[in-house]
Amino acid sequence: MPLLEGLIGVGIAIAAIGVGLEVQYQRREGNKLEVTNGQWQTDRSPGRLQLTGRIELINRTRKLEIMVPELVAKAKLLSKQSLEGIRWQTRVVPEHEDAAARADDYWFAYIVKKRTTIRVELDIEGPEDAIAALESAWLQLRYVTYGPQGRIPRRKHIVLALKELELDTAPTWRSLSQTDRLPIKTHLLTPQDDPVEVVKRYVLPYSQPGDLLAIGETPLAIMQERFRHPRDIKPGWVARHVCYYFQPTSSLATAVGLQTLVDAVGPWRVFGAFLGGVLLRLVGKRGGFYILAGEQARLIDDVTGSLPPYDQFVVLGPQDPQAVVDRIERETGLKTAIVDVNDLKAVKILAASAGLPTAVLESALRDNPAGNADEQTPIVLVRPR
Repeated sequence: MPLLEGLIGVGIAIAAIGVGLEVQYQRREGNKLEVTNGQWQTDRSPGRLQLTGRIELINRTRKLEIMVPELVAKAKLLSKQSLEGIRWQTRVVPEHEDAAARADDYWFAYIVKKRTTIRVELDIEGPEDAIAALESAWLQLRYVTYGPQGRIPRRKHIVLALKELELDTAPTWRSLSQTDRLPIKTHLLTPQDDPVEVVKRYVLPYSQPGDLLAIGETPLAIMQERFRHPRDIKPGWVARHVCYYFQPTSSLATAVGLQTLVDAVGPWRVFGAFLGGVLLRLVGKRGGFYILAGEQARLIDDVTGSLPPYDQFVVLGPQDPQAVVDRIERETGLKTAIVDVNDLKAVKILAASAGLPTAVLESALRDNPAGNADEQTPIVLVRPR
């Protein structure tokens, strides 16, 4: 026991040192340009769908100017049906206060001193039934920042839901001995969605006093825009070398997946957690890395971990889930939990309303009624009997 306690202490000390050194990991300021998701408007007419978004470019550096010499937009449409007959094009129109847009749509190099705005237009034409079947648009803004760190190609990914879902007038509840469960289908959730508004729209029509609400941690993280494309993640030494020591099924078993954790908590903490985990495993204690590295280590989903188009991204765990459940309960009256459930009958409750019967909820979710494929049912309503 003294040896075990000593090893645990070493692991904790190493991870603590990593936390203290995170500040030193911060890169020098430069080329910090934020591109927002923008405010989007949808206009529909027979055989045509137009989406218009106004997006801000915000210079987050102090006393430095960032130039944007290139900026183009590209869109990918997603549908359960063929896209044959569908035509679409994108257009980027600068709306700078001090420079007018060119008539030929040429993007001229622009200096972002503080902030500026662009208008992005996505124009879709085709057969009405094919347009009605469209589910989402994956828009990529490809741009270049030019500043203190040199010329850096970057991308901004914006996912827009195109299909509205009608509420099911005869929902199918799934019964257990102690509870009834209703997996609730929604439109494709995006960062344009607010969790409370999603609950009000899709859950309240079916709920009654005493019901419990479970929201998947990945859908919540997506609404919080906590996903990154592998192109935008540059694995460092720690990620490239340590990833080989994880099980092949782990989301940390790739250099990109592990680098996502490194970027979240710092390389020193990840490496310290790795060393501490090795020491703990030598004395038969498994899972030490995840304890020392922090909660995000268990929550990151590597590519293929979600439904399209998010299967192309690495998705982190949600931010401040307790604040989310408290707000949902306050505004809807529903006892709520943010959960991580898989097909291996593992249920982890990340955050829950005060007084929520966790044992009842865990039992109701153990067989994963929401599914782990493309069911698009991020919410489960649980009704105790």
